[in-house]
Amino acid sequence: MITFGVVLIILGWLVSGLAVLKSIGYLLVVVGVILWILGSMGRSVGGRKHYY
Repeated sequence: MITFGVVLIILGWLVSGLAVLKSIGYLLVVVGVILWILGSMGRSVGGRKHYY
């Protein structure tokens, strides 16, 4: 999720007219980092013990 978000951010910068790609990319990166932190703390995320 983090990787896909970074790819969308880069595509949004390359194609200057698509600010939607950057917005979705930033959102995916933030959600991915939050899930990664929660999963590494040992908390179950979405019914799973680990989030990969």
